[in-house]
Amino acid sequence: MLDWQPLILTFQLAFITTLILLFVAIPLAYWLVHTHSRMKPIIETLVSMPLVLPPTVLGFYFLLAFSPNNAFGAWLDDWLGVRLVFSFTGLVLASVLYSLPFMVHPIQAGLAALPKSLSEAAYLMGKSKLTTLRAVQLPNIRPALITGMVLSFAHTVGEFGVVLMIGGNIPGKTKVASIAIYDEVEALNYGAANVYSLILFALSFCILLLVYMVNGNYFSGNRQL
Repeated sequence: MLDWQPLILTFQLAFITTLILLFVAIPLAYWLVHTHSRMKPIIETLVSMPLVLPPTVLGFYFLLAFSPNNAFGAWLDDWLGVRLVFSFTGLVLASVLYSLPFMVHPIQAGLAALPKSLSEAAYLMGKSKLTTLRAVQLPNIRPALITGMVLSFAHTVGEFGVVLMIGGNIPGKTKVASIAIYDEVEALNYGAANVYSLILFALSFCILLLVYMVNGNYFSGNRQL
């Protein structure tokens, strides 16, 4: 009988990670679009690092940083009672950092492509920058927001190296679907591995298809024949 817990845990991780990233990426992307700071290239480089680094490299350094044997991990453990290594909380934090560029880049591109006249008109009407962002800019970059959320969700679902390094393989706690597939293949249980893989494949296909259809205005009545 198939164990559904890894799939449930995977979707919980992906949902929480995507939600956190949405609130983190919007102000970060806004700052990157509008800042003239000399730190901008450095911040953009740090945000984009997960795109080029092997997941095991990031996972290794996350493991070192979060370990109670090191200063940061010890401080969290002693003062806050939080242990990130081999815990779901650690998976969430690592996933947020690992999937950050997949949320930031689409939102940054969407904000950068907006005509300046939209914001200027709002400012002339006495709207604050926060109100302008919430009521004017974000509604006009809906496709970028949807793209960022979907890419972040799908990327988190497919994580392997980072979650293995940080979370290990604890059933019901850190054993996500990608780890379960690896375990089943190692045990030569290809039937279960195939079921896990098909579910993830079908879900990813459906989510991406929905995004392309929404961004292509298939549901807005504006479809071109």
